[in-house]
Amino acid sequence: MPVIEEIPLTQLLSVIVPVHNESAVLSTFHARMHSIMEETGHPFEIIYVDDGSSDDTLAQLQRLRDDDTAVAVLELSRNFGKEVALSAGLDHAGGEAIILIDADLQDPPELVHSFLQEWKNGYDVVYGKRIDRRGDSRLKILSARYFYRVLNYLSDVEIPEDVGDFRLLSRRAVEALVSFPERHRYMKGLYAWIGFPQKAIPYVRQPRDSGASKWNYWRLWNFALEGITSFSDVPLKIATYLGAVTSGFALIYALFLLVRTLIWGNPVPGYPSLIIAVLFLGGVQLICLGIIGEYLARTYQETKGRALYFVKGYHPSDSGRDRERPD
Repeated sequence: MPVIEEIPLTQLLSVIVPVHNESAVLSTFHARMHSIMEETGHPFEIIYVDDGSSDDTLAQLQRLRDDDTAVAVLELSRNFGKEVALSAGLDHAGGEAIILIDADLQDPPELVHSFLQEWKNGYDVVYGKRIDRRGDSRLKILSARYFYRVLNYLSDVEIPEDVGDFRLLSRRAVEALVSFPERHRYMKGLYAWIGFPQKAIPYVRQPRDSGASKWNYWRLWNFALEGITSFSDVPLKIATYLGAVTSGFALIYALFLLVRTLIWGNPVPGYPSLIIAVLFLGGVQLICLGIIGEYLARTYQETKGRALYFVKGYHPSDSGRDRERPD
């Protein structure tokens, strides 16, 4: 059981909002988010991470910062992707509790009050669990459900279903996350991997307030591969077992042909069966090579040791001005 501690109202709260071409919803989101954070009674900062937006998102963020001293703007040098944008925000957040939320208003900012209450009850990770996904298509809901079932079957760490990045992290949870050196980051898996007391808060996910999702099915497929290869080596074992079973069947079939030839002679060869066997074995080999290639590609990317991201500009909030910037 988590230990309940008294949390003084002087402790800073940080909100991290990754944005990419979200100009249509920014003003509405910020008004709601700022109002909710003021209700907490804590000093706070709202860190917007601009992930290489091509519309006027950055200009709007700069106007928000001019009007609101709690706003910080972290501008990345290009579009690195949401996982990296979240990591950049965590690197720059100075709060004792850090809240992650998207700007599309599918995740209600009002749930922050429940997050904070559970944090004060001793939980290090408090996440929203979607019990109704009104904003998602049936295909997306079903594919996500089966993906997490497969992932949890393959992985040693249980990753909660119907859970996104919308959550609260304690300072020690954030310190654990930013200590990871890896470049390929499947954040939903990392949240679960670090452990610490965690609790789910159920909520109804709303349709997007405006605009369209940046996630098409091709990106979701690649994201799923990232999750599986980051948290399981079972596909490599499957490739090994599949090769062994196929070789075993081939050996048995070869012995069968040898015995049949010795007893009944050599009849007219069956070319259709030969072609089927060749195509089957070739398909198995390509699948196994593809699995190995996925892991090799990720190993190659990690060994290059490139920086996770580059910052084009950082404009801290008044709460963050006195903190030392990360390297």
